[in-house]
Amino acid sequence: MDELYPKRNILCIDLKSFFASVECVERHLNPFSVPLVVANKSQGQGAITLAITPYLKAQGIASRTRLYEIPKNIKYIIVPPRMKLYSAKSKEVVNIYLDFVSSEDLHIYSIDECFLDVTNYLKMYQKTDYELAKVILKTIYEKTGLTANCGIGPNMLLAKVAMDTEAKKYKNGIAKWTYEDIPNKLWPITPLSKMWGIGKRMEKNLNILNIYSVKDLALYDRQKLKSKFGVMGLELWNHANGIDLSQIKDYKEIVKDKSYSHSQVLFKDYNENNIKLIIHEMIELLTSRLRENNKVATIIGLGITYSKDIGGGFYHTTKLEAPTDNNQEILHYCEIIFDRYYEFLPIRKVTVCCAGLTKKTGIQLDLFHSLQDQKNEEKVNIAIDEIKHKFGKNSIIKASSLLPDSTAIERNQKIGGHHE
Repeated sequence: MDELYPKRNILCIDLKSFFASVECVERHLNPFSVPLVVANKSQGQGAITLAITPYLKAQGIASRTRLYEIPKNIKYIIVPPRMKLYSAKSKEVVNIYLDFVSSEDLHIYSIDECFLDVTNYLKMYQKTDYELAKVILKTIYEKTGLTANCGIGPNMLLAKVAMDTEAKKYKNGIAKWTYEDIPNKLWPITPLSKMWGIGKRMEKNLNILNIYSVKDLALYDRQKLKSKFGVMGLELWNHANGIDLSQIKDYKEIVKDKSYSHSQVLFKDYNENNIKLIIHEMIELLTSRLRENNKVATIIGLGITYSKDIGGGFYHTTKLEAPTDNNQEILHYCEIIFDRYYEFLPIRKVTVCCAGLTKKTGIQLDLFHSLQDQKNEEKVNIAIDEIKHKFGKNSIIKASSLLPDSTAIERNQKIGGHHE
């Protein structure tokens, strides 16, 4: 069992109210006493706040809210977002981290959040992980004026959840968890969307299974989770039990396998109600390319980029148990990734990736479809591929491609009749 519970010293550091705090520092204001909002004022009262100061959070205002939802009795300053400035400040902080650890032990998770593996540095600094965290946070403040929270744990998961759920409760912004804390600190977390890696949509899916807390998830039948959510179901169960075998070095590995990917910038804002049509259409392009080159994928990735006025998004991958070029199976895993990480924000870009490519040697059997059904489905897909290759991609389209939100016909006209 020890191999499931590695004991490293991981720090997860998050810059508090990053965009808003940067704006305050630039204006020589105190983010803890000034009501400042970062938002695009030209969008009117319907504009979504990209960030608000800790002062406004203390008033009970959510960090991502529309301007008209802020109570009328609260006066605040609105400033426009300056992404170049935030990026430059983020690099300043990363350089501070690199004064303490090498790049091999640093993982930049987002513009305002990083993981540091300090396991091999504690002896050199003659400090505990907690003491080192205090020094790093103090250095960030002295050099940039920015404050931060830090979670410490024996793996990346527990460090992240400690930071998300407990660090903000303490004056110094630091919380440390061990494996012994799992029953008392990790399991009580509810609603599930407060847990790292579980979005609102995945929370709803788990609620249907009568899973309402992390403890419910930890004690649920892991095989049933696997049947419903595939390998991601196992990852959910592992995380609920505090198990995370990923290491920072895993994020440093360059993927040498050739991959097929497709990105699409959307002409309007999409959401959970219409984005899956776009994802499905993109998957059809990729699986057609897989079949054309006699390849199957072992890794599926989905990326979502939110509207530029909001910023951010996610990109996550999942490794399949068996290689595939099947439209429905790849769509199934993309939907699981989407449901798990989507934050109910307007979407402006989608990326789908099929990686870990290997040569197709036959049909991979699964428990849910008969061999004959799989053969028939493959014949249909090959026939459709041949028609499109000969007569153009718009020669045969699904009825869904005629829906107003579809981009398939227009995209096919730009791409042309054949693959590049």
